[in-house]
Amino acid sequence: MYPEDRVLVGVINRKRDLECVLNDHWYRIPQDQMPKGVNAEYLGFFLSRAFGERNGGIYYFAERKGIELLQRKVLLPDELNHRHAERNYYKVQLGKVREKSPPVLNDSRRAISFIYTTWDRFVRASRIKDLYSKEDYFVDRIYHALRNKGVAPERTWGAEYPQVAPQIRILCQNGTVTGSTDPKAGDVFLDTSRSDDEILNSILLKIAQHNGPVTLRIPTDGIYLT
Repeated sequence: MYPEDRVLVGVINRKRDLECVLNDHWYRIPQDQMPKGVNAEYLGFFLSRAFGERNGGIYYFAERKGIELLQRKVLLPDELNHRHAERNYYKVQLGKVREKSPPVLNDSRRAISFIYTTWDRFVRASRIKDLYSKEDYFVDRIYHALRNKGVAPERTWGAEYPQVAPQIRILCQNGTVTGSTDPKAGDVFLDTSRSDDEILNSILLKIAQHNGPVTLRIPTDGIYLT
């Protein structure tokens, strides 16, 4: 374990999926949610609303041991009629699953999808906001604000790719709009000294100038695997 090791936090919203993690030592991630691959040495697991008093916290983590790309119907053969049966998933194979103590709690009730962080932040964290650098936290807020407006951005985390400034990319009808925390990169400078609304309006203006986004049907309250 090294301080700079990458940790990917994913959501678990079904008891069956938690059993797969705890008993069978694997976790599934839709390939289209991670088009660049799963770039992490460890995975943390955020339990969602299905888990009663443990709703809204990271209670477990494990080392990544391997990865396969499989269709959902192969991973879950007793759910062949599921609407996503043909969808491709990464099957992330896990080492020993450990309890996170203290757990990382979502005290602000902020929307959670995937979070990239570093090992040193993860082991010290007791709240979700402890997982972020200032730049990653700002990018994450803008990311969710865009999603709430029906825009489907992609983001690059500083914790995921330390050599690249955290940024957001939006595929539009006429090209791509990029917002970056590097003032010399992208169409919009994600200046953390400006308000979220200012940045969001600048991005939406650029999107309009590119004839609008290529829209996708996305949830507004985080990503939950199905």
